[in-house]
Order: sequence, then C-alpha cells, then structure tokens
Amino acid sequence: MRKIWLLGLTLVSAGIWFVWRSSLPSISSVVPTGTPSPQKTIHYFERTLPQGIAHILLIPANNQFVVTPALSAKVNTVEEFAQKHRAIAILNAGFFDPVNQKSTSYVILAGQLVADPKDNERLVKNPNLKPYLGQIFNRTEFRRYQCGQNVRYDIALHNASPPAGCQLIDTVGAGPRLLPELNLVQEGFVDNANKRDALGSNQPNARTAIGITSDGSIVLVMVAQKPSASTSGISLPALADFLKTLGVQKAMNLDGGSSSSLYYKGKTFYGKVDLDGNFIKRPVKSVLVVRENLHPSAASSPTP
Repeated sequence: MRKIWLLGLTLVSAGIWFVWRSSLPSISSVVPTGTPSPQKTIHYFERTLPQGIAHILLIPANNQFVVTPALSAKVNTVEEFAQKHRAIAILNAGFFDPVNQKSTSYVILAGQLVADPKDNERLVKNPNLKPYLGQIFNRTEFRRYQCGQNVRYDIALHNASPPAGCQLIDTVGAGPRLLPELNLVQEGFVDNANKRDALGSNQPNARTAIGITSDGSIVLVMVAQKPSASTSGISLPALADFLKTLGVQKAMNLDGGSSSSLYYKGKTFYGKVDLDGNFIKRPVKSVLVVRENLHPSAASSPTP
C-alpha cells in the first residue's frame, strides 16, 4: 500500500484513463494439455500485457484446497508468510499503514475480528480522511462462508449480511470492487470532475486482485511492471477488463504498488520496480493463503 492511501486523498491526479480490452481466451481454455483435470489441480500462467506481466493462479472449485486470509503482528514478506503457514501459494491482500504497521482493512479469521481499521489512529484521526471514513469502513472484502456442509467464497461489501444458512468464517478487505461492475467512485474516491484519483486507479501500476468464476474457482492475479519502465503496469479499469477474459464474474482489487507480490511453490514474483528496474521486495501486513484442505469433507460450492 502506498502512502497516498493515508495522506493523499486530496492530491490531484492527471487521471489518464488507460483502457485495454484483451482478446485472450478464457482461463478454462489455457490449461496446459496433458495435465490433470483443471478441477483438481492448481494452475499457474503468465500473460504478457501491453505494459506489464500478469502472473495468474487458478484455484479449482473443489475440496482439496482452501483460501484463507492470514495476518502478521508485524509486516512480513510473502515468503515469510509461506514458510509460517506451509502454504502452496501466498498473495498480498489488505491495505495497511507502513508507518505504524497497522491494518487499514478488516480481517476476520475463524469468525474472530483480528484487524479493525477503526483501531488505526493514523486513519481515524486524519482530518483529510474524515469525510471518507464511512466509505472506508464499508469497502469490498473477500469472504469465506460455511453453508451447511459446503464452503462458499464471495466478494461483498463489509456491511453486507451473509447469505441465509451461511456463517461468515474469514474475510479480508481492500477494494475497490472490479467485477461485475467497477466501483471507483465509492471505494476508489475517484472524482473525474475535479481530476482527483487518490489511489491512482486510472494510472498504470503494479496491481493485485482476486476473482471468482461461475463454478466457484478462485483466480489470483498479480500484474507486475516491466523492469524497463517504472511507470508501467495496469490501471484498475484495464485490470477489470483483463479479469473478464479469464472468465471471472466477481472480482476485487487488493493492495497494489510496492505491496504487489505472489508466492507459488517456492518462487516469488514482485510487482513494483524502482527507477533502476529492480523489483521492490516489500513486507506486507495481511495475505491470502492457499493450502491443502485438512478437512476435505466440506466441499466448496459456486457463489450465487
């Protein structure tokens, strides 16, 4: 998360609108031939975009894998999270303040609230943010429900109630929502009339996102900048368009910029480059963890 999250909501942005519609096939059609069924195996892909490289993980909708948030008392790299949680994959997740290392996103683990943005004094006592706190406290989050014998994943606003018959187990917040519709005004605080884009939503940058397909599969995406261009990457509108080409129906933006990082099976991909073209290795506060399900009797089911 960039410092602009806490200090720059009043800054003026150039507001360049970068839109790219990909002609790539859907994610179900790019599973390598000769591999096991995409319903049972995690698949990793790379895609070259006009201004960046997309690192993509497809987590199939079955009971072999579970996707849950994790939180650290102090910031850690995704490799450190992976070692601690013995994870197959780790993706950076919620917003945080790098000054005090406190979360500015909600995190719920096993039904318990473990990170509350209202406890971050640098957030709630910032006079520039006071008009936006109501929106900040009701941003989009990735959720895991227990619905009878089934596990269900969803993307919803923080104040939204769980579906009937479902119990909220885990959440991690960030935003804005990308799909089915882009929510830049309410959650990204974009004001085109006044040329304000405090999160840099319309500028190319390293980005991280999570999506859900119609069959309940989870798609993790980290778009890295090109080392030859520190102003490269992807905008949020273009990221939403790209996710559509992967068959994603619901999606949300996660913390981006220098926080963008993805770990998979011992290899880490970082998103942000410095002026010399070197990738920035930045510790983060919260992540999404992909691991084998230790209780496979609870099957996952598609979101409605």
